[in-house]
Amino acid sequence: MNTRTLVTLSLFVAIGAALHFIMPGIFMGMKPDTMLAMMFLGIALFPDKKNVLLLGLATGLLAGITSTFPGGFVPNLIDKPISAFIFFGLYLLISKNMSNIIGVSILTAIGTLVSGTVFLTSAYLIVGLPGPFAALFGTVVIPAMIMNAVAMFVLFPIAKSILKRTNMLQEAS
Repeated sequence: MNTRTLVTLSLFVAIGAALHFIMPGIFMGMKPDTMLAMMFLGIALFPDKKNVLLLGLATGLLAGITSTFPGGFVPNLIDKPISAFIFFGLYLLISKNMSNIIGVSILTAIGTLVSGTVFLTSAYLIVGLPGPFAALFGTVVIPAMIMNAVAMFVLFPIAKSILKRTNMLQEAS
C-alpha cells in the first residue's frame, strides 16, 4: 500500500463519514448507511486484502461514532469488516465475468444487505432492538440498498476515470 492509495482511501472514508453524520435517523434511531457506498467504492478500485481490512475497520469505527442507533457502536465495529470482506470476495469472483458498473452496483446492494443483516443481528444479540427486526430491515436496510447501488452506479465511473487520469488506477489493478 503506497501513500497515494492510502490518501485516496482516507478521502473515501472521510466523505462516507460526512454523509453518514448528516444522514438523519429515519426509523427508531436507525439511518441508511451511506458510508457503505464509499467503503465499497474503495474496495472496488483498490482490491487488496490490506485495503479491505483498513477500510472495514476505519468505516466501522467512524460509523459507530456517528451512529444514532441506540448501542450502535459495537454492531458497527462488527458489521463493517465482515461486509467489507464479503464484498471483496464477491468482487473477486465476478469482476472478470461481468460489466464493472453493473456488477459493482449489484454487489453494493448485496453488500448493503449483508451489512444491514449483520448489524441488526449483532445489535439484537448485544443491546437489543428498539423495534421489530422486519420493520427496521424494511424501512432502513432496503432503502439503503437502493440508495447505495444508485450512488455506486454514479460514482464508480467518475472515480475510475479520475484515477486513470492521475495514473493511480494502474497501481490498483
